[in-house]
Amino acid sequence: MNSTSVSIRATAPALAPAAPLAVESDLQIAGDILSVQHLLQPAREHPATVAEFSGLARSIAANRAEWEHLVEYDATTRWYHRLRTGPGYEVWLLSWVPGQGSGRHDHGASSGVLTVLDGELTEHGPRGALTLGAGAQRVFAPGYAHEVVNDTLEGAVSLHVYFPGLTEMPMHSCSPARREHVPA
Repeated sequence: MNSTSVSIRATAPALAPAAPLAVESDLQIAGDILSVQHLLQPAREHPATVAEFSGLARSIAANRAEWEHLVEYDATTRWYHRLRTGPGYEVWLLSWVPGQGSGRHDHGASSGVLTVLDGELTEHGPRGALTLGAGAQRVFAPGYAHEVVNDTLEGAVSLHVYFPGLTEMPMHSCSPARREHVPA
């Protein structure tokens, strides 16, 4: 058996060095799915998935007549009002005067969707501070610890959907907004 090796060499014209390719994230490529309204499903009467709970929060946020007249601001304590309950979930409306915060806490066995309705809130979580303007949503799993604060000079309003309904809100001793000294 005879083996023959063939070598093919192609010559290409000299090209300028290529610019490095920018790596794009899924979000840069597809965009924020929560901002693409025509791709979102309408909220079901009784949501069952995280996406449906997010949709429920968006539909309530869009219907200002349902919640706006209920909002009160209280400088001495955080104001909250249970807006709605359903099988396995509840919806809370909260107001925040300037400087008011939740303290660092988690939501026990409940998952949740936080939606800013008016104003601006800052969430201090495991990855640092995140500013949330009107329309912003945050989804969190059971045990997720954070602190929410109104760092602005204007009032703010937020909507919170918990599933299952909120049965506990354990407070944590360390605030992510303030450093805690840990002895060596």
